[in-house]
Amino acid sequence: MKLRFTKIAIFLAALVPLGRLVWKAFHGLLGANPIEVITRSTGDWTLTLVLTALAITPLRQITRQYWLIGVRRMIGLFAFFYGVLHFTTYIWLDKFFDLHEMIKDIGKRPFVTVGFTAFVLLIPLAVTSTTGWIRRLGGRNWQRLHRLIYLTGIGGVVHYIWLVKADLRKPLKLVIEADTEWQLKLRTLKEQGAGAGGKGDSETNDYNFVLQNAIEAVNSSLDDARKLLAEQEVTIKEEKKKKK
Repeated sequence: MKLRFTKIAIFLAALVPLGRLVWKAFHGLLGANPIEVITRSTGDWTLTLVLTALAITPLRQITRQYWLIGVRRMIGLFAFFYGVLHFTTYIWLDKFFDLHEMIKDIGKRPFVTVGFTAFVLLIPLAVTSTTGWIRRLGGRNWQRLHRLIYLTGIGGVVHYIWLVKADLRKPLKLVIEADTEWQLKLRTLKEQGAGAGGKGDSETNDYNFVLQNAIEAVNSSLDDARKLLAEQEVTIKEEKKKKK
């Protein structure tokens, strides 16, 4: 019952970004360059959902919330859905199906090539996401195929970083926000574990050890992201002064 309501909530929440775009388009609130707004928004959500799907497995292991695996497929399919919208916006609204222009664009802007590759890797994952395909391929082969999600995630991140070029403030802010949420969640779990006692239990000790290492890794990532963000802010300000 809990999983069912969670899936309904995720389904509705995942449609909110699309609904927001449609509402803005209907009311003429997409700005001076609506194609860019649609492209950026669908791209951002594709990457966000891919990374969320990737986070399910470690989150399930750390929190012992094993039911989380039941929502990973839905999140992955929504990532593909927004990827299709992102790609369609590029080839239709941006390039008007002009193959020559697209090939030319790929040669000039490598981030387009990386993004396209990441999207193509999502296609077999979406097609084979059903239970029927798991039976056809066999569990082990299906798992091997779906490891492509890691390449998709890496490609999506590289695509995004190359797109924003020198200005990494937005992705760094996203990293800080995500790390802060992870930090709070992990500390809460550790406090709950300490309150439950059972220090002599080896499984509990292993669990606390994993939690502590995860907390330290998140803390390190958070510190690095904050330092890089501060450096970026200084660099951007200096560049603006030079232009003046």
